[in-house]
Amino acid sequence: MKDLLIIGGTGFFGKSIMDSFLRKKLDKFQIKNLIVLSRSAELFLEQNPSFISPNIKFLNGDITLINKLPYADIVIHAATSSKQINYIQNSNREKENTEKGVSNYLRLAKTYHKNSKIVYCSSGAVYGKQPSDILNIKEDYPFQDINNMSTLKRDYALSKRNAEKLFINSGEDDLNISIARCFAFYGKYLPEDGHFAYGSFLKSAKKGSDIVVNANHEVIRSYMSADDMVNSLIEVALHSKPQCPIYNVGSDLPISIFSLAQNIADEYNVKVVTKNNIDFNVVDRYVPDISKLKLIL
Repeated sequence: MKDLLIIGGTGFFGKSIMDSFLRKKLDKFQIKNLIVLSRSAELFLEQNPSFISPNIKFLNGDITLINKLPYADIVIHAATSSKQINYIQNSNREKENTEKGVSNYLRLAKTYHKNSKIVYCSSGAVYGKQPSDILNIKEDYPFQDINNMSTLKRDYALSKRNAEKLFINSGEDDLNISIARCFAFYGKYLPEDGHFAYGSFLKSAKKGSDIVVNANHEVIRSYMSADDMVNSLIEVALHSKPQCPIYNVGSDLPISIFSLAQNIADEYNVKVVTKNNIDFNVVDRYVPDISKLKLIL
């Protein structure tokens, strides 16, 4: 039986993993216990008592500062902020925290996780702006220039690129590591008050309000379910090795943001409102090629 450690375990990824575990979706991996590292475990459990379980152990700690870790057979490093407000307030601080968390973890991993299977949750943002003629972007696609991005998007992408470099270089220490470049997801614990379109649309629909789409151009996304995401992350971890394989994690089935809004609106019997004239000649696309992932699932 195996122990799984989640670093950054109280966000969407962590909650989704715990939820899958409690519903016995992880039994096929022989995972017996979860260990969740959080900066405020007590507060989290007060707000989320459904995660109280004898097989889920919570540890208080900040991955940028902590000096020891428990052993675990599988480690999922998901400690980063994807909240837009954090990057708006201080994007450079968020970038530095992400990199410090990875650096400190890899320092500790040499002692505590020499024999573990480790996956780092990166992001499809590392590619930069996906060219509109690339329908599904592959892992070997060269990174695009990100200097023309907004500060918050640029710093987020740069923090993930720098973190990936640290992980790739740590293969020299014979750590079994892998990188999951995560795209867009949906599920029970997706924030509904952030910048994620799916969550924002759902929040409006649940309130019976019109869904407002602010885009003035075509926006193409794809969405993987939380359960499939958790399953994929564990499989990617189990295929880790010192060579640090990289896998896109997400859905390869594209959907227009306008179609997504309409689908949710139809389900909740509300309307979709567009505030701008739409230029369909301009395309913002963010859809992965997951051929490599499919080979291990």
